Amino acid sequence: MADNKVLEVIICGVGGQGVVLMSELLGTAAVKGGIGVKGSEVLGMAQRGGSVFSNLRLGDDIYSPLTMEGKCDILLAVEPSEAVRNIQYLSRSSIVILNTTKVLPFTVFLGQSGYPTIEAILEKLNSVSEKVIALDASEIAKEAGNIQTTNVVMMGALFGTGLLPISVDIAKEVVRNRVPAKAIDANLKAFDMGYQEVQKKLKGTTAKK
Repeated sequence: MADNKVLEVIICGVGGQGVVLMSELLGTAAVKGGIGVKGSEVLGMAQRGGSVFSNLRLGDDIYSPLTMEGKCDILLAVEPSEAVRNIQYLSRSSIVILNTTKVLPFTVFLGQSGYPTIEAILEKLNSVSEKVIALDASEIAKEAGNIQTTNVVMMGALFGTGLLPISVDIAKEVVRNRVPAKAIDANLKAFDMGYQEVQKKLKGTTAKK
């Protein structure tokens, strides 16, 4: 991150996916790394799969916790349709990291609404941003040993962009100190796998599924 640059990060998903925890981990890591941070959250109802939105701004001389539309540097979507819900924050230079595992709202099961295909979601996102990285974070979490580490896979993916002004060691220390002792190994493995997946994708072309 360049001097005096504010890094604009938006994390979105639905209730129960650990978006708030991820925001807390990132904020704590920023503080430990000596980086200024301000943030705001909009919380949905977990039992109804309500939208959850967390906005973090990292850098010096930050006065507002809110990112302006079109100014997001990184959009981290733990649920794919939520990326489209927040598409107004993107620009051509934004990076989108998208978990491709869907969480269908109850209205879909009731036949009251539809849900777009992953292909349609990616097409929409690619029409706005030049760099969309899709990964099945939920499947990676299973490989790491615990499906509940999906949010930590996404946190690792965020650090895999190389844009955060925080060391990976600090981020992993924060994860280690926050999760239960019995879950430390799975969470650190999940972080590493998410990190490596994005590093690999960034060496290739824009992700399409």
